[in-house]
Amino acid sequence: MARTKQTARKSTGGKSAPSTGGVKKPHRYRPGTVALREIRRYQKSTELLIRKLPFQRLVREIAQDFKTDLRFQSAAIGALQVRRRWQGRRAGLCAVVLGGSLMCGSCPQQEASEAYLVGLFEDTNLCAIHAKRVTIMPKDIQLARRIRGERA
Repeated sequence: MARTKQTARKSTGGKSAPSTGGVKKPHRYRPGTVALREIRRYQKSTELLIRKLPFQRLVREIAQDFKTDLRFQSAAIGALQVRRRWQGRRAGLCAVVLGGSLMCGSCPQQEASEAYLVGLFEDTNLCAIHAKRVTIMPKDIQLARRIRGERA
């Protein structure tokens, strides 16, 4: 049986839906644009990223793992709240446990801790990129710490 060609028909132009008063969709940036903007903003800034009281509670919680009845001097709490302009070098934690109380020098512990975490996450991100991923996973943190020699 032979195929027959269809005859040309004139388009009648379908009815369009009535406009809803010109509601415009909100502008959205491409994925990753806002993240890169935030990265640049936080790299330029010098303010602390973790609030003071949550950081203080974290320090107390970590200290409980080493000694149960650990007390903090007011100077130690004051040293936790020191904010100094970061010059790109990592400061070491200079806290020494002496006789059940924590003695601190003038080093900004929170800045040092944040610098350590930022560096760890940079290395973690490199591990994820090396594995051809963009999402960091716990195994990336473990690999970064192992390469640094922090954990066997």
